[in-house]
Amino acid sequence: MANDTPWVLGLTGGIGSGKSTASKRFGELGIDIVDADKVARQVVEPGTQGLTKIAARYGDDILTAEKELDRAKLRAIIFSNIEEKAWLNALLHPMIRTEMLAQLNKAQSDYVILEAPLLFENNLDKYCSRTLLIDLPFELQIARASARDGAKRSQIRTIIESQLNRTEKVRKSDDIISNTSSISELRNKVWRYHQCYLRLASLQSS
Repeated sequence: MANDTPWVLGLTGGIGSGKSTASKRFGELGIDIVDADKVARQVVEPGTQGLTKIAARYGDDILTAEKELDRAKLRAIIFSNIEEKAWLNALLHPMIRTEMLAQLNKAQSDYVILEAPLLFENNLDKYCSRTLLIDLPFELQIARASARDGAKRSQIRTIIESQLNRTEKVRKSDDIISNTSSISELRNKVWRYHQCYLRLASLQSS
């Protein structure tokens, strides 16, 4: 009997690693993608229970003129307040998880990707059949992210250092793509892994 549970690939990589380029290539190959960051934004869109509860706690000042969440103000509130950060996480994490799993289960492709820069940090790998890390050496990651975003290297470094270190990400990942070469080489590597994942997903569903 066929297994109705989707075969999920967890795709991760730090800022400037090329994760988004890899994700786009998987999409071109016909694979449905659930972006954890997008889901986190969706659960606080106007009209959602998430935004309604945030506004009830912090008042309408937490909203923009367009009645959307003012993320800068919210970050300022929770930045140095452990209790408020805990309240927000307790509210949103279950909503994000529920919506994320719903989207994964709705996928129609041969397998589905859960794209998340904090895949391991947020324990999202437990929902995955296999994980793929887009990997770069630390200094090259900083250089690429800085060139792409125009951000200061010190800011990029702070972001990277706030996440799980590279050694641990490599240790936790089932598969690793070293993205030290060209975009075309990254796309070719994605294609090769795609063929492997098609076979693995087919074995699960048979």
